[in-house]
Amino acid sequence: MLDRRQALIATLAAGLAGRAVAQTPAPRAPAGPMAGDPSETIDLWPGTAPGLPANPPTEVTTERSKDPAFHDRMVMGVTRPRLAVFRPATANGLALLVMPGGGYARMAIDKEGYEIGRLLAARGWTVFVLFYRLPGEGWANRQDVPLADAQRAMRLIRARADRYGIRSDRVGAMGFSAGGHLCGDLATRFAAQVYAPVDTADRGSARPDIAAPIYAVQSMTLPLAHAGSRELLLGKDASPALEAAHSTANNVSAQTPPTFLVHAEDDQTVPVENSVRMRAALKAAGVPVETHLFEQGGHGFGLRGAAGKPAAIWPELFVAWARSHGLG
Repeated sequence: MLDRRQALIATLAAGLAGRAVAQTPAPRAPAGPMAGDPSETIDLWPGTAPGLPANPPTEVTTERSKDPAFHDRMVMGVTRPRLAVFRPATANGLALLVMPGGGYARMAIDKEGYEIGRLLAARGWTVFVLFYRLPGEGWANRQDVPLADAQRAMRLIRARADRYGIRSDRVGAMGFSAGGHLCGDLATRFAAQVYAPVDTADRGSARPDIAAPIYAVQSMTLPLAHAGSRELLLGKDASPALEAAHSTANNVSAQTPPTFLVHAEDDQTVPVENSVRMRAALKAAGVPVETHLFEQGGHGFGLRGAAGKPAAIWPELFVAWARSHGLG
């Protein structure tokens, strides 16, 4: 009887522990998951994320693709920031934090997240796609909400390096469009105190070892700024000083990690001058930078949108460049 009672108690305790550590699942479209979606996630914050609005948003995933062979899901209303993990069959010790874009109004999780996750995981990288809080959804300290999630994500990845078979000094960051602004913000303001530490993971560095802002929003000053990203991050009536403080080229220093820039000259959404100015700031600070400006590609090409164009080579160029900086 005693053995049975002890076994029952142990079973109940295990169940409670399992619920305590359960993570918020990756977003699902109404049509259901796609083959290759991540099954593992990591919540960034214990309990409620900092600065929760009085009327929190509701997370919604919508499908834009009409092709059943491809998802193009958009996510908004994230209240449980988290990482979707793409594990390789055999880890090569390298990790990448990926930040999808969407004008700070939504996140394009497939074409600027999951697709690069699958591609690099097939090459041995462990890829973490970030579902970050959107600044226009009522969070306190809106202009630093995405950065807080990105910093916390980098620290958690490093804190769990042994678990994932990665090296804590081989963790890069990549972002697209507004996610590219977040990537640049992380690369330049990794040490800014934008949230109160919550556990021992926050003792670690949030500086990425390399950074890759892809067709990135950089300036927050009109007319160069992407107007929608600017308004959602800073508010409609942001002062020139606030705009300047959140333009990533202004924050480049000698501590900014080596940076890989990609942009299309015919980008009508985020002008290529955003990346040109970022390159100039990196060069002035003595930071290693590789820049690829393609004649054609438009905006938001990701992987599949560049197919058949010279810009399609950018992931290969990134992998080769990363290798030259010790990630490979």
